Amino acid sequence: MNPLNGINYFFQGFSLIFKPGIRQWVLIPFLINVVLFSLLIYYGWIGFPTLIEFLDSQMQNWIPDWAWLLEIMRLLMLPLFTVFVLILFFFAFTFIGNLIAEPFNGLLAAAVEKHLTGKAVNSPKESWFKIIIGFIWEKIGKLLYYLKWVIVLVIISLIPVINIISPILWFLFGAWLAALEYSDAPLENHGYNAPARRKILAQKRILSFGFGSVVLVAMFIPIINLLVMPSAVAGATCMWISEFADSASEKG
Repeated sequence: MNPLNGINYFFQGFSLIFKPGIRQWVLIPFLINVVLFSLLIYYGWIGFPTLIEFLDSQMQNWIPDWAWLLEIMRLLMLPLFTVFVLILFFFAFTFIGNLIAEPFNGLLAAAVEKHLTGKAVNSPKESWFKIIIGFIWEKIGKLLYYLKWVIVLVIISLIPVINIISPILWFLFGAWLAALEYSDAPLENHGYNAPARRKILAQKRILSFGFGSVVLVAMFIPIINLLVMPSAVAGATCMWISEFADSASEKG
């Protein structure tokens, strides 16, 4: 139940993602992201002169006699564009990177589990139709679950005196969501749906909060955050095997 053990599982996951048999499920989505964003930045850079010419023409119509201001604006455009691209890259890479990597998380979790236990994961077999419907329905269920607690926290945040603790509650909520999100892959591989996964993690909630907390903090560290998702999935798999697998399998 020690939250420090949860933190340790994240770092175990980080060390595992570079192992043979595991790293390809990290490398494939990472390379897809690199190619995608390299193309976006390239075409953005190519289109930059056209954007500058358009802004020049518009500004000359607005302030035709202020040539000195136009020159200053031209000098500012390049650094502003560079900063904009870096900010866009930071947030978009994280979001879209996670979106692209998500289909690989089940394979990554299975590879980590096989590495640790020596046994292949036998995931439940379902038709594509059931998989797609189940995926959509589960996402809706997750959204409703998150929304329910967001409403509660917003109400607490608006109540005087009590709202002093709201930042702590928001952080704990974020940590819990992170633990749930990255435990999806190993638990889903064994056929557990979203309510069952929440129930399993709630057996050791403090441990789960510790794991989710370090994931949440790591997400805000540039460069490191690019490896947070695979590290968290691998770490959650370690946590599943060590802390939950035996009791969960007994309860079915």
